[in-house]
Amino acid sequence: MTRHDRGPEGAEHVEIVEVGPRDGLQNEATTLSVEERIEMIDRAADAGARRIEAVSFVNPKRVPQMAGAEEIMAGVRRAPGVSHIGLVLNRRGLDRAVAAGVSEVNVAVPATDGFCVRNQGCTVEEMLDALAGIDAALAGTGIPLSVTVSTAFGCPFDGEVGPERVVEVVRRIADTAAVEIALADTIGVGVPGQVRDLLGRVAEVAGGRALRCHFHNTRNTGYANALAAVEEGVRVLDSSVGGFGGCPFAPAATGNIATEDLLYMLHRSGLHTGVSLSEAAALGEWTGGLLGKQPPAYLGRAGGFPA
Repeated sequence: MTRHDRGPEGAEHVEIVEVGPRDGLQNEATTLSVEERIEMIDRAADAGARRIEAVSFVNPKRVPQMAGAEEIMAGVRRAPGVSHIGLVLNRRGLDRAVAAGVSEVNVAVPATDGFCVRNQGCTVEEMLDALAGIDAALAGTGIPLSVTVSTAFGCPFDGEVGPERVVEVVRRIADTAAVEIALADTIGVGVPGQVRDLLGRVAEVAGGRALRCHFHNTRNTGYANALAAVEEGVRVLDSSVGGFGGCPFAPAATGNIATEDLLYMLHRSGLHTGVSLSEAAALGEWTGGLLGKQPPAYLGRAGGFPA
């Protein structure tokens, strides 16, 4: 463990949303048990993660790796200050999430019809209508809503995505009570210049909401994109321990940026996250062992610096 294990004390804070238990596992050939996923979530909290995308309330026939959401929410340790996020795509999923006691609800709204139809079985316009219904149903529950704009940087089916399209989707999201809007590079095609441009455009229509970014390292640009987002003022980033992840409905989609590698970059850049690099790296290696594969992350192999 180094003195930068959780980032320099007193430095500016960047929040990490640990998405490994959901986005990290949903495309893996090996399905972890409910008990293993509970342990993964609890260990992420022990490492310092305060927001964890724990479960997905989708049809388990379509994504069997995400079955057992209610059992997981019933079994996780509810530590003070730790928020367990549930992904929902429709009203039925929302009802399940609320009943299961999630801390936050996240809804994914693709920027393209090509991806939305294949991933969610509806058009973007229909998904925005579903979002409005979810937003109305959450009123009075005290459960915060965040919305992720997937395929914001490119689509595996529709190709290039014009920034004006993303801006229009964000404009519609800003009509809801969402407290945070995330831009997701679902298939890892974005580059730093695109990140800077899109964040600047989106900020103008987001109504002052917090912006979050979600990057994949499919083409080895994920960490450069994360740093570009931070330089543009983003203070919330998604990542997955071990660097696992990918969408089962996006061809050739590969892993999220790895939590431990992201922590190394942020901490050495003088930023604080409160998440332990050494514990995140150990969790990535543990997860890889369960999945029977080497984690894409480098920190589990190289270690931090100085040693």
